[in-house]
Amino acid sequence: MTLIWEQTFSIVETNRCDGFGGLRQRAWVEINLAALAYNVRQVKSLLSPKTALMAVVKADAYGHGAVLVAQTVLQAGASWLGVATVPEGIELRAAGIKAPILILGATHTKEQLQAIAQWQLQPTLCNLKQALVFSQTLEAINGDTLPVHIKLDTGMSRLGPLWEQAVEFVQLVQRLPHLRIASIYSHLATAESLDQTVMRQQQARFETAIAQIQSAGIPLPPLHLANSGGTLTDSSLHYDMVRVGLAVYGLYPAEHLRTALDLKPALQVKARVTQVKTIPPQTGVSYGHQFISDRELRLAVVGIGYADGVPRNLSNKMTVLIRGQRLPQIGAITMDQLMLDVSTIPDLQEGEVVTLLGQEGKEQISADDWASELGTISWEILCGFKHRLPRVAVGQPL
Repeated sequence: MTLIWEQTFSIVETNRCDGFGGLRQRAWVEINLAALAYNVRQVKSLLSPKTALMAVVKADAYGHGAVLVAQTVLQAGASWLGVATVPEGIELRAAGIKAPILILGATHTKEQLQAIAQWQLQPTLCNLKQALVFSQTLEAINGDTLPVHIKLDTGMSRLGPLWEQAVEFVQLVQRLPHLRIASIYSHLATAESLDQTVMRQQQARFETAIAQIQSAGIPLPPLHLANSGGTLTDSSLHYDMVRVGLAVYGLYPAEHLRTALDLKPALQVKARVTQVKTIPPQTGVSYGHQFISDRELRLAVVGIGYADGVPRNLSNKMTVLIRGQRLPQIGAITMDQLMLDVSTIPDLQEGEVVTLLGQEGKEQISADDWASELGTISWEILCGFKHRLPRVAVGQPL
């Protein structure tokens, strides 16, 4: 049977040219490979030798570029990769990546399972109907056995059977041909919270379910529970594997976890100045004239906007870095461009680099800063940068 699986791959560029050209003509995202590798080693320093590290590279590796990140983190010591969808897993396999890949999201159709089997991915089982479809489809394809991962709902109220139903569900899956239980896992809903009540309740539920499975005479497969927050909080949450996303990219799930580990942000967002001019007092700037100059000022236009992932709600609220100085953004952020007040740098020229996220000298602007201003989370900021921004690899993953 010939499988046709439509897929769209994100293009990850690796180019280190520094001139005003190539990938850095307009705006781009820099991915520091050395920082990624450093973060992986830092996370692994918290783990016992028996605990594996799964690097979560879903959503194009949180906007960092899935293939580039996967190659780097595996070289640095991660042994598993986690994705959300079948096409995300196929992208990694098509790039030649051989490491085991867990699909964290739900898959239900015969077509999805055919792709999973063809590309040697490993799905998450959430309910009995799904398990039956998988077993029957595998029988029809080739009769091979597929490793599957059972997810229990211990309090997230998302995927998986309720933890009280764990024994029954595991037994049913065990009886189905062509399925091999490769792990049992759950997901923490409040691991980043200072109040550990819910997290400890989830841990207790997970432990109870596992004990009941053991009491039923079922051999235990590998177990995993901790995300970044859980991994940084307590080694009792580590089990046989941890699933780390945000921390791999150098950010912390919560402010109080900064003392747990030294991490380095791997992503910087940069763009170029496309025009510099002087505007007189009482001049409106951008759509709706949300900013009106109160004096003569030097204005710079920068070639990046909300279509690239700079949130429009940051208009008149964000700063950027040029030559190590913080400068205010003014007027409404537009689809492809934004404006700055650069009066403090009177000799600024077209083509100079603007750092929107990242560090210049002692000054730093992080995804956390944007998230705090917008009342959201850093995960959303990172995932918002669009594919028309080339990903440019910098640094060596030593």
